[in-house]
Amino acid sequence: MQDNWRHIEGLKGNAANTFAEEAHPTISEEPVKPVKKTKKGKKMVKAFLGGDYLTREKVAGNIPFLLYISVLVMVLIGNTYSTERKFKEIERTKSELKELRYRYITTKSELMFRCRQTEISRQANLIGLRESLMPPYKILYSDKTKANREN
Repeated sequence: MQDNWRHIEGLKGNAANTFAEEAHPTISEEPVKPVKKTKKGKKMVKAFLGGDYLTREKVAGNIPFLLYISVLVMVLIGNTYSTERKFKEIERTKSELKELRYRYITTKSELMFRCRQTEISRQANLIGLRESLMPPYKILYSDKTKANREN
């Protein structure tokens, strides 16, 4: 910045300069160095890690709010774990239900096979029972036969 002031003072001191030269000063041949910008992010991180950030009044006044937010975060994490546990339990129950359904279908099919007349006849022959060759018939009683039986 001091170089700029020297340049301006040099222009003022030269009375022989014309109006055009004053309006357009000559550019010096020195290379211009870019100005280094200080990064605010680095300063904030450094202040936060150094502990200076926590001593400010704004932060100290917001401690209850920060505690409230941290409790909410913990509740959210707990809720997520609980939800995942319930989801796993539901999936385990679904697979168990599927397995039980398969067992039901298999058992029902086996029972239907064993209830066929040919299978019943075969199982009865193993025990020693035989199938009747005479077809079933109705036995009819009349009132007279009932009266004779009672006497």
